[in-house]
Amino acid sequence: MAWKGIIQEYRSYLPISDKTPVVTLNEGNTPLIHAPRLSELAHADVFLKFEGLNPTGSFKDRGMTLALSKAKEDGAKIVICASTGNTSAAAAAYAAKAGLRCVVLIPEGKIALGKLSQALIHHAKVIAIKGNFDVALTIIRELSSLESVAVVNSINPFRIEGQKTGAFEVCDQLGGKAPDYHVIPVGNAGNITAYWKGYKEYHQKGNISSRPVMLGFQAKGAAPIVLGKIVQKPETIATAIRIGNPAGWKTALAARDESGGKIDAVTDKEILKAYKWLAENEGIFAEPASASGVAGILKLARHKFFTKKQAGAKRSTVVCILTGHGLKDPDQAIKSSKKIHQVPANKEAVMKAMRG
Repeated sequence: MAWKGIIQEYRSYLPISDKTPVVTLNEGNTPLIHAPRLSELAHADVFLKFEGLNPTGSFKDRGMTLALSKAKEDGAKIVICASTGNTSAAAAAYAAKAGLRCVVLIPEGKIALGKLSQALIHHAKVIAIKGNFDVALTIIRELSSLESVAVVNSINPFRIEGQKTGAFEVCDQLGGKAPDYHVIPVGNAGNITAYWKGYKEYHQKGNISSRPVMLGFQAKGAAPIVLGKIVQKPETIATAIRIGNPAGWKTALAARDESGGKIDAVTDKEILKAYKWLAENEGIFAEPASASGVAGILKLARHKFFTKKQAGAKRSTVVCILTGHGLKDPDQAIKSSKKIHQVPANKEAVMKAMRG
């Protein structure tokens, strides 16, 4: 059967009924790609779950299909969200599909061009505030009591319910088993919360025999969970995780502790290095925030974290979530790449440039 989106595929695991109007762009079913060069460096079998191939280019679509379906069922006329970019793009697209108005609050000057263009083309009302994401989310919480308005940030539990389907897909794609380790960027911490919820539910249903160790990575300049305190002015080139007070802080800690995992930080330098390395060596163009997970794998690999010590033991299986597509932030790609060679329009000049 043709894929019809995560609600259709995982209906029995989701809080919906026959009365729920399904708002879908056929999200989900993203590829799980083996990464041979990264596997070699990590001394493990590493797979990349490329969520950038969702309809709006990020994992946010998984939660948004359910959030918008339930908003429409409840009679909402307007959906609102605070966003560093990906949430606004998904909310605007799914609101357009649902026939609802969309209003997004963004931190002024702190949103990647690709994401902003998506929100605008889907006809969302985009409001830039002189403050960071955490300030925007506080305002959104204050507006949540308005009649006929639905908040679609990850404080909306239906967002988490939709996003947990990523864990189901990983297990299905691995042939009915969970990975040994699950690596994921951490910003507002909804995704690590959702994946752990998904793994627990699949385990409880007997679909998998074990659960993975959860490994989350924040950017060093926006690492409140690692520091154990709110970061008032978070800064990182990874705009999607530039958050100083995550809404999912407590549930992220629960995922870490229940799984026996860790949440660590990587520097912008490490993120950019992993961002370029991934594109040049594995052929996958993911946005900088996605590369924080890859940077985390490389950091742990230097300490032989994934290496099995028992003689003859099978290599660990590692799944890393690439949360968004690189085209979300084209400016960063151009800044990080070699300059374009300009030569006269003749064969000799082109050949000379090729050799250089």
